[in-house]
Amino acid sequence: MPAQLICCSHSPLMLADIEASDPEGQRAFFDQMEKISREVHAFAPDLVVSFGPDHFNGFFYDLMPAFCLGLAAHGTRDWGLPGGPLRVPTDLALECARALHRQDLDTAISYDMCVDHGNAISLTQLTGALARYDVLPIFLNCAADPRPSMRRSRLFGEAVGRFLATRGLRVTFIGSGGLSHDPPTPRLRQVPHDIAQRLVKRHTPTAEELAAREARVIRAGRDLVAGKGPCMPPDRAWDEAFMAKLCAYDTDALDAIDDAEIDRQGGFGGHEIRAWVAAAAAARAIETHPMQVRYYRIIPEWLTGMGIVTAG
Repeated sequence: MPAQLICCSHSPLMLADIEASDPEGQRAFFDQMEKISREVHAFAPDLVVSFGPDHFNGFFYDLMPAFCLGLAAHGTRDWGLPGGPLRVPTDLALECARALHRQDLDTAISYDMCVDHGNAISLTQLTGALARYDVLPIFLNCAADPRPSMRRSRLFGEAVGRFLATRGLRVTFIGSGGLSHDPPTPRLRQVPHDIAQRLVKRHTPTAEELAAREARVIRAGRDLVAGKGPCMPPDRAWDEAFMAKLCAYDTDALDAIDDAEIDRQGGFGGHEIRAWVAAAAAARAIETHPMQVRYYRIIPEWLTGMGIVTAG
């Protein structure tokens, strides 16, 4: 059955009241996402599989899986997103988890997955709502060291795709995250104990905590526009090299990307390219289409190298 692939950057700062340093670049991104959204609706998927990260809103160091399938899920409402339940086909998701286990890929499962902006922004931009289509949300640990390797992320995506290839469904795969960006996310071993505990203990952030966190990110965006730290600027050369490897589906080159390279060139948020690789691997397990770069621009006030790659 047909497969459609969309890998796209997200930035919660596109939802914030922050001055635009590149209005044309922002408009071009939104225009391209709107065009691709129309392509999704024309494709009319039976299932949307959304690979994405979390930003310590749903997954914490008290028990941090490398991968997790949502058997039931809801949006966390961070950054003013609407939240609410996703339309998860629970039986299919459970069968997928069992199929992964049979292939020695020990994914976690959740009957109460919290989906933050890492999945929710792209999902709502591309489909119009969290629950417009049946959705299988898949979390990849991209923030909490140690993370799964790029190779393991690719093999995981391939296994998801192989399972769905047997189901006779029209599937849209979304890889949400990246490209290079270095948000002011606390690092567990570099922060005071009270802040570290917020990364460790599973909890629902209060409205005040969310507001303080979001204000810190907005300040970082404004500082980056002004040429100040602490965040690394996006790296165009690294982003373009990664997208070239992905579009060529050069698995040796993709597998060779390690955390040290990402930290050095892609920044803390650059680890989210795992979602792109997993989604691409899943789509290719069903149907092989050429991948193409549909958009790339550095948007400083969004802290991010914003890219879109599609296939199918």
